Amino acid sequence: MAPNEPKASSDGADDADLAKAFQELAKGERTAAALESQLSTMEAKIEALLAQAEKDQEDVEKMRAQREKEGGSRTEHAGSEADGKT
Repeated sequence: MAPNEPKASSDGADDADLAKAFQELAKGERTAAALESQLSTMEAKIEALLAQAEKDQEDVEKMRAQREKEGGSRTEHAGSEADGKT
């Protein structure tokens, strides 16, 4: 009967170790899910910031092009006035 007692004790320890391992695994999965959610939120914010930056850059380029066009028209107009043409 002595050989059976250590085995029973060992099985109990194995069961406890297995239960603890499953608890730790479940905790790790919850942590991973929380991190994944936070990363998804951050990714959405980054995408929104990039989209806004691209829009702002396009607006700046349009304004520069418009100013250059207006500046070119003014230069041509000023040149015409200097030549006596209006």
